[in-house]
Amino acid sequence: MLSASNEARAEGVVEGLRRREAETRCPGIVVLDADPTGDARAFEPVARAVEALSPRLVLDRPGVVSFPTRGPSRYFGGDDALAAQVRDAVTATGTAGIGLGIADSAFAARIAARCSQIVERGATREFLAPWSVSVLGNPDLADLLCRLGLRTLGAFAALPSPDVLARFGPAGSAAHRLARGEDEHPPMLTVPPPDLVERCELDPPADRVDVAAFAAKALADRLLEQLAGRGLACTQVIVEAETEHGECLARAWRHEGALTPAALAERVRWQLDGWLTTTGGLSGGLTVLRLIPDQVIPASGRQLKLWGGDAAAADRAARVLARIQGMLGPDHVTTPVLQGGRVPAERVRWVPWGELRSPARSLGAAWPGAIPGPAPTRILDPPAAAKLLGPDGRAVVVGARGEASNVPAVLRCELLPGSGGAVTSWAGPWAHDVRWWDRRARSRRVYWQVILGDVACLVAVERTTASLEAIYD
Repeated sequence: MLSASNEARAEGVVEGLRRREAETRCPGIVVLDADPTGDARAFEPVARAVEALSPRLVLDRPGVVSFPTRGPSRYFGGDDALAAQVRDAVTATGTAGIGLGIADSAFAARIAARCSQIVERGATREFLAPWSVSVLGNPDLADLLCRLGLRTLGAFAALPSPDVLARFGPAGSAAHRLARGEDEHPPMLTVPPPDLVERCELDPPADRVDVAAFAAKALADRLLEQLAGRGLACTQVIVEAETEHGECLARAWRHEGALTPAALAERVRWQLDGWLTTTGGLSGGLTVLRLIPDQVIPASGRQLKLWGGDAAAADRAARVLARIQGMLGPDHVTTPVLQGGRVPAERVRWVPWGELRSPARSLGAAWPGAIPGPAPTRILDPPAAAKLLGPDGRAVVVGARGEASNVPAVLRCELLPGSGGAVTSWAGPWAHDVRWWDRRARSRRVYWQVILGDVACLVAVERTTASLEAIYD
C-alpha cells in the first residue's frame, strides 16, 4: 500500500501493507493500482479550488497540497474559518473525504490532515509526540529507532540534536527536526539566481501532453545542470505556462530532497497533464513553458554512489546506459542477476539493461553437487582448454558412472602463470550428470577446485577433456 484514505486508516490500514493484509484489516476495501498521472489529472480541480483562496500553493505530489496559512487565516477570520472555506471549496468540486490539517510545520500539517485536526500554534511538538516513528517515511530509520526503544516521535525528539547527528547521520538529523515540529528544510535556503530561468517556445502550440512533456524534459535537464554548476540543488520549482490566447498559469512543486532530472520532469509532466486534459482546462495550446527555481539549497558536495542510495546518481547512470544501448544495441549493456545453479557460470544471469531483472532458476532451491563458496572472481566464457594430469603423469578422465581415474597433480593451461604447474592442494571432486534426460547429449562431468602456488582454479573434466572454467584471484 502506497497510501490510504482516512476511512481505511481508521480500520488499521497503513502504508507498506500487503494487499491481503489490508483486506483482512478492512473487509470490502477497494485497492487501486498506483497511477500518479491519473491522480494529478483528478487532483487538478482541487488545486485550482484551493488556489483561489491562497495564491502561494505548493504541490508535494498528486493528492497533497500545502500553503502558508498566516495571511489567509487573518483574512478569513482564523484557522477554523479558513479550514471551513477550504473544505467548502473542495467539496464544490465533487471531491469527498478530504483530510485537512493546520500546524506550525508542513510535516505536522500532513500528519494533522490524517485526522482532520487544527493544531494550536506552539503545540505542534506535543501533537506529534504520541505518533509512531513510522510516519517519518524512513523505514530503515524507524526500524532502528524501534529496536532502540524509541517508538514515538516524542521519545525521538527528546534526544539532544548533536547526539542524533553523531549517531544517525544527516538523514537522522533531518528526521529529528521533523519530530521536533520544525521545518523540513534547515535554514540554509538561498535566493535563486535570477538568470537561471529556463524557457522554451512551442511552435506550433502544444495541445498534447507528450509534446509539451518532451520539451519540459530538456528544460529540466538544463536547469539542474546549471544549478549543479553553481553548487546548488533545487527543492522547489515553479512551472509556468502561457497559451496561445494569452492565459498565464503557474504552479509550484516541492520535493523532500534535491530534485533530480527525472523527478523534476515527472512533476512537470503531471502538471501539464492536469492543465491540458482536465475538463474546463486551457482555452488553447501551450506556446511558452518556463521552469523557475523557487527554493535552492547548497549542494551537499558528497561523492555520489553509482548504484543505490542516491537517486541523482542512479538517474544519471540510467541515462548513460540507455544512450550506450542506443549506439551498441540492447544486448551490449547487461546487468547480473543472481539465481540458482551448481557451478558459478550458472548462478549469474545477464539481463539487458531496462528489462525485468528476474532469475531463471530459484535461488533458494537445493542444488545437489553445487560448487561451494567462495565464488570465483573470473568466470571464463568460453572455458579455456587445459590438461589435468594425475600423479602418474597420465590425463585424468571420467568414466561412464562419473568416477575419476585419478586425483589431480598437475594442471596445464596457457592462461595460467608459467602455463600452469604442480597442484599443491585440491577440493572435490563434485560429479554432475549433465543433460541426463537427453541420451545423445548426456555426459558426466567432474569439478575440482585446485591451487597452484598463489592461484586457485576451478577445473572441469568431461570424459577425456579438461577445461579451466574459473579463477579465484
